[in-house]
Amino acid sequence: MEHTRIKELLKSEEFGKEIIVKGWVRTFRNNQFIAINDGSSINNIQAVVDFEHTDEALLKRVTTGAAIRVKGQLVESLGKGQRVEIKVNELTVLGDSDPEKYPLQPKKHSLEFLREIAHLRFRTGTFNAIFKVRNALAFAVHKFFNERDFVYMHTPIITGSDAEGAGEMFQVTTLDLKNPPKNETGEIDYKEDFFGKQTNLTVSGQLEGELAAMALGNIYTFGPTFRAENSNTTRHLAEFWMIEPEMAFYELEDNMDLAEDLLKYVIQYALATCSEEIELLKNRSLEEEKSKPQNERSAMNLVEKLNFVIENDFERVTYTEAIEILKRSKPNQKKQFKYLIDDWGADLQSEHERYLVEKHYKKPVILTDYPREIKSFYMKQNAPDEQGRHTVRAMDILFPGIGEMVGGSQREENLEKLLTRMAEVGIPEEEMDWFLDTRRFGSAPHSGFGVGFERLVLFVTGMTNIRDVIPFPRTPKNAEF
Repeated sequence: MEHTRIKELLKSEEFGKEIIVKGWVRTFRNNQFIAINDGSSINNIQAVVDFEHTDEALLKRVTTGAAIRVKGQLVESLGKGQRVEIKVNELTVLGDSDPEKYPLQPKKHSLEFLREIAHLRFRTGTFNAIFKVRNALAFAVHKFFNERDFVYMHTPIITGSDAEGAGEMFQVTTLDLKNPPKNETGEIDYKEDFFGKQTNLTVSGQLEGELAAMALGNIYTFGPTFRAENSNTTRHLAEFWMIEPEMAFYELEDNMDLAEDLLKYVIQYALATCSEEIELLKNRSLEEEKSKPQNERSAMNLVEKLNFVIENDFERVTYTEAIEILKRSKPNQKKQFKYLIDDWGADLQSEHERYLVEKHYKKPVILTDYPREIKSFYMKQNAPDEQGRHTVRAMDILFPGIGEMVGGSQREENLEKLLTRMAEVGIPEEEMDWFLDTRRFGSAPHSGFGVGFERLVLFVTGMTNIRDVIPFPRTPKNAEF
C-alpha cells in the first residue's frame, strides 16, 4: 500500500479510510501524540498512539527528527488546531535520531544558529516555507517567458570574458598552484592551462545572450553567476542566480514594460500557489517587527506589500530627476546619509535607492538615463543633454527594503560608439571580437536586463538576510556543505 502525502490528508474527507504516512517526528507529547511532517506541507499531521498497547522500547525511539512510518485510520480530530488526525494501528521507526545530539529541538531557533546547520534547516517550518516560495518563483519565471515565446538559453558557466568589466571574478584553473608553468617573461603561462587561456566563472550570461537574441529574437537565461566581491552584507552573495532576458528590436521603454510585467507576474503566482507559506512568513516578520522601534516598523505586512507591488504602476524617473530629489531631501540636508549627494554624477547607494522608494514615492521606482561614466560599456548612449552631460539608456528597478532588484539597458548597437567606449574603459577589442560581430552583421536595436533571483526571493518571503533564501550560501570565508 502506497503512503499518502500529508498535504493531501490535511484536505481529505475520507474518514475511516486506512492510510500509511511516512515522515519525520517534529514533536512527541504525553507518550501519545506524534506531530509528523513529510515536507509536503508546512503543517504537521497528528498521529495518536495507543501507548498502553505499544512496546515501550519502540515509543522511546520516537524522538524529534526520527523518520517513522505509521499505518492507521484517518479520523476527525477532537483536539483544537487540526481537522484530521491518524489513529495509529502500526508504528515503525525507519531511522532513529539521538535526542542528545540532534540540534533541532522543539523550540524557536535563531536564524544565525540555523545558518550554521544549513544542511538541517530545511526541516523547520520557516525554511520549508522559504524554499517552497523559491520553487514557485523559479517555476513562474519559466512559465512567464514560455507563455511569451522566449527561448531558454544555457550560457557558459566558465568564460574568458568579463561582461561587467568588474574584474571581481573567480579564476578557473587546473595548473599546479605550487609550481605553475612560466613563460619567458616569468609570468604564469596560461597556454599550458586546461583551456589554453585564462578563464573565470561567469558574472553574467548577458553577452552570450545577446548573440542568441540577434538570431532568435527573444531569449532568456536563468542560471548561476559568481562575483568574487568581498562583501559581507545581508544583500550580497558570491554565488547567486540571475534571470537575464535579451530581446531584439526592444527599446528602453519595451524593456521596462517587460521587467515590470515579469515581477508582477511571478509575485502574483507565488501569492496564488503559496498562500499558506506566505501567511506563515508574514506572521514571522510581524513577530520580528515587534522588536523594532515604532518608527522603524513597516506600514504594511508582507501580503499587503506584495499586493501593493502588483496593483500599482512602477514610478518612472530619470537619474537627473532623482538627484534633485535626493539633494533636497532631509537626510541629505541634515547629513544623515552616509554618502551625501552633492552633485550630478554621484553613484547612487542603497540608502539613496531606498529613500526614493520607501520615503519619497512609496512604491517601486524605475530609474533611467544614468551618467555614462558609472555604467557598463555596452549601454546605448543618449545624445548629450543641454549641459553637455553624457547619459546612457540604462534602467534600474528599485524595491522597498531591497534597493536594486533589476538592472538593465538598451544595448549600444552602433559599432563605432561601442569601440570608442571599450577603448575608454580599457577593454581589448581582440578579446571581444566575437561579441562585436553582432554589430558588424545585421546590427539592430536590442535590450535586456538582469534580475538577482535571491533578491526577488528575499522580497517575496519578507526575509532580511539573503543567506536565508538560498539553500547553501557562498560568502567570503564560507563555503560550507
